[in-house]
Amino acid sequence: MNGDLLRPLLDLEGVAEAARAAQDAVFSVHRLGPNLRGGSATAAEASVRAARASAGIEGGDPEIPDGGEVTDPVLAGALRVAEAAESLLPVWRRAPLQALARMHVLAATDLVPDRDTLGRPRSAPDGDQVGRRLELLAQLVTGATAVPGPVLTAVVHGELLALRPFGTADGVVARAAARLTMVASGLDPKGLTVPEVACFRRQGPYRAAAEAFAVGTPEGVREWLLFCCAAFETGAHEARSIAEAAR
Repeated sequence: MNGDLLRPLLDLEGVAEAARAAQDAVFSVHRLGPNLRGGSATAAEASVRAARASAGIEGGDPEIPDGGEVTDPVLAGALRVAEAAESLLPVWRRAPLQALARMHVLAATDLVPDRDTLGRPRSAPDGDQVGRRLELLAQLVTGATAVPGPVLTAVVHGELLALRPFGTADGVVARAAARLTMVASGLDPKGLTVPEVACFRRQGPYRAAAEAFAVGTPEGVREWLLFCCAAFETGAHEARSIAEAAR
């Protein structure tokens, strides 16, 4: 697998247009005043909202208690992953499998009784296939690609959801890897948008589209790519509300 092999995805009906619309929506957020002045505060808020939405999708309680002490293990894990994103970004760019392992440790440390399994892809019953596909995914992330950021990000997201490489907190890891891909690909270099909110609000269509992608038919892959592009636009709207609140 390499970036050039993804090029035919742009020929699927509506995908190239949806990717351009998603890019335009995300890029416009970067031109808002608070984000032009740096964007660190808005990016931090976006990261927390993304973690909360991701935890909610995974079955956790997305609400942060008034006292600030998070006891829900899924939300706590998602927030730990979000907090580590900046340090994980250079690792994701050069060694994605190491980054995935670290994200799983952070996301699942309160969810598994056997800590020796943290960060280790599952080995049975199809561990060999999981390992091979993870290696291919790593090649995709680190290689040159001509496809736009929305398509690459959607493929990374969908592939990790389909693989369920660790057996716990896989959704949190998949969505966090997608955020890193958004930043690394230049789609959202400051991490300002929150497409996870669209996935949380539309969990039924989100899961159905992910399952369609996993089947691997052209129509199923197209369904997933279009869902993700629409989620990027929704995430850009969420980012606008964050920027407006920061004025």
